Amino acid sequence: MRKIFVKKDLNIPEEQEFKNYKLKKLTVEYVEKDYKAVMSSKKHLRTIFSSNDSWPKDDMTIEENYNDLKEHQEEFDSKIAFTYTVLSLDESECLGCVYIYPPVRDKTDARVYLWATQEKLEEGFEEVMLNDIENWLKNYWQMKNIDFPGRKVSWEDWRKIISEFNK
Repeated sequence: MRKIFVKKDLNIPEEQEFKNYKLKKLTVEYVEKDYKAVMSSKKHLRTIFSSNDSWPKDDMTIEENYNDLKEHQEEFDSKIAFTYTVLSLDESECLGCVYIYPPVRDKTDARVYLWATQEKLEEGFEEVMLNDIENWLKNYWQMKNIDFPGRKVSWEDWRKIISEFNK
């Protein structure tokens, strides 16, 4: 059983608006928009979450995506991990996701993954998100040291960290 890793008195926001997009707690309500975003960005997602090209599967169904979202929703409700869908300001489109997970090493407060759809990726949107999310976590969540695997920590270094952690 994973433990709560945020300050007990922190009111975890279910949404946060930024200049060009908003975050909302990822729930099964967003399954269709999320599925479209995931399936349109498979190649990019595999560089972030899977070294063996296993997620997302080419033939992933919307039901499988629903089950993934349900798990993220349950983690959020239990305060053991926090996944947000990244939406356009009018909420008509899923632009990506942000995952806030417990740290895997001492002296860090969290590990955070994020991704944008292929279309938004080409516009440099992930860098905008990275800066916004880092500032939000430091200011609102009061996190000082955050691991951003593949971004602030190279994938090579991250694999070494994980290898050490799993010993």
